[in-house]
Amino acid sequence: MRDQAVELLHKYLKTEYLRKHSYAVEVVMKALGEKLEPEKSDEWAIAGLLHDLDSDLLDYKNSEEESRLHGIKAVEILRKENFGNEYIYQAIKAHDEYTNGVKRKTIMDKAIYAADPITGFITAITLVYPDKKITSVKVKSIVKRMKELRFAAGANRDAMRSIEEIGIPFDEFAQLSLEAMQGISDKLGL
Repeated sequence: MRDQAVELLHKYLKTEYLRKHSYAVEVVMKALGEKLEPEKSDEWAIAGLLHDLDSDLLDYKNSEEESRLHGIKAVEILRKENFGNEYIYQAIKAHDEYTNGVKRKTIMDKAIYAADPITGFITAITLVYPDKKITSVKVKSIVKRMKELRFAAGANRDAMRSIEEIGIPFDEFAQLSLEAMQGISDKLGL
């Protein structure tokens, strides 16, 4: 299943930094899935990997109409490709609830909503380190930077903190996310 998901990622998503972001969300979602719903952790990983599948096809940053399709268009692609299931589809659509209106319902929906922005936040922290290596990043730096609203100002801190709604303290989430991303540092170029 993952091999096919990677093929689809490369077929539809051409922007390199979005591919790296997708791999980062995949590993964070896999780690969260293993913690919260181990029997479905592979589905969690797939949802993370493919959550932005439509990003190169939509001008969602400049078009309000197209932004409302983010996630929804990704699911249309997956249905056309006969890949995935309703659990995965729901999480992909719900990761952008405030734009497309699809409500977060499942535990996976809530997890991907938090996992999506933390990967970019950790990447931003990594890039301000002199060596630009994710192995240098510490959990305390992530927690500290959360309070610095000017740092990575576009990162949705409320979304990241929402992980606590499903019973995971933010510090623990930061550690899980950092360790997951450190495990693929070569792929992320960090």
